[in-house]
Amino acid sequence: MTQADPATPTEPRLTSLAHGGGCGCKIAPGVLSGILRGTAQMTIPEALLVGIETSDDAAVYQINDRQALVATTDFFMPIVDDPEDFGRIAATNAISDVYAMGGQPIFALALVGMPIGKLSVENIGKILEGGAAACRDAGIPIAGGHTIDSVEPIYGLVALGLVDPANVKANCAAQPGDVLILGKPIGVGVMSAALKKEELSPEGYAAMIAATTRLNTPGPELARLPGVHAMTDVTGFGLGGHAMEMARGSGHALRLDWGAVPVLPGVRELAAAGFITGASGRNWASYGAEVTLPEGFPEAERALLSDPQTSGGLMVACAPEAADEVLAIFAAHGFAEACVIGRVETGAQAPGLIVG
Repeated sequence: MTQADPATPTEPRLTSLAHGGGCGCKIAPGVLSGILRGTAQMTIPEALLVGIETSDDAAVYQINDRQALVATTDFFMPIVDDPEDFGRIAATNAISDVYAMGGQPIFALALVGMPIGKLSVENIGKILEGGAAACRDAGIPIAGGHTIDSVEPIYGLVALGLVDPANVKANCAAQPGDVLILGKPIGVGVMSAALKKEELSPEGYAAMIAATTRLNTPGPELARLPGVHAMTDVTGFGLGGHAMEMARGSGHALRLDWGAVPVLPGVRELAAAGFITGASGRNWASYGAEVTLPEGFPEAERALLSDPQTSGGLMVACAPEAADEVLAIFAAHGFAEACVIGRVETGAQAPGLIVG
């Protein structure tokens, strides 16, 4: 086995009970936009500072001059078989959306759907304990939630936080000349595909868990820097998809220095060996026409660009003179892999993504 066995050996693997895993379960961005296009919207109140218009990480509602509520929800099927790891990853991923808006989490509600009779009460309890452990690390309680008996195991959170309205960092405010900084390596989807086929090494599993359970705690501190203009976290649509959201929202082209993008250990070899998620292809079908790739760009590298990340890193657009301070904040929070991966173009190109 590439990871610890569940407590009850006769139970099925968690990942065998789900048709997808982690943020790879997300509906592809192109399909999602088609669904939302036919949804009638009420008049948006002025206090709603961030809604669904730019596909941002969370909603932000202003309470008073100094406080705004950050509200988000995220849940998915298992990406790993260890129940406690699954719970911790899912909770870390949900809380990340609060950090990505510059908010400080205050409490969470649990969302639980479990196939009663297929999973033991003991292992379901371990999933919930993993989520509670992530919340304790974030300094917040789980104050309630909702449970259902479902065909597939599902776990996640509603996460709530507070932010000063002046410090809200949406994904749509990147400015020409900004540099792009990424806080975590990519490749989680590739690793999850290898894990499902029992081809991920123990070292690879350890690296995957370390990345996906690391809270994006630099968010609130980064949001207070005047030179930071936009933030998002890289999750189910992959680095390419979330970069495209930033490009469309800001109205500018983004250029990625592909050689500078940090990648989890062994991921390139796994991708070249064919360990690619179905979500990677669906992501690419949704936004690939807006991405310019260099001639001869390998198929495995293209799949890595659209690889769905679960509990991925923060991507920050900041003024060049603020880059060193941004990197220092990442480093102080234990994000040694954080690095500059590109820039916002200064020309008049249409919004899009250029990979070089």
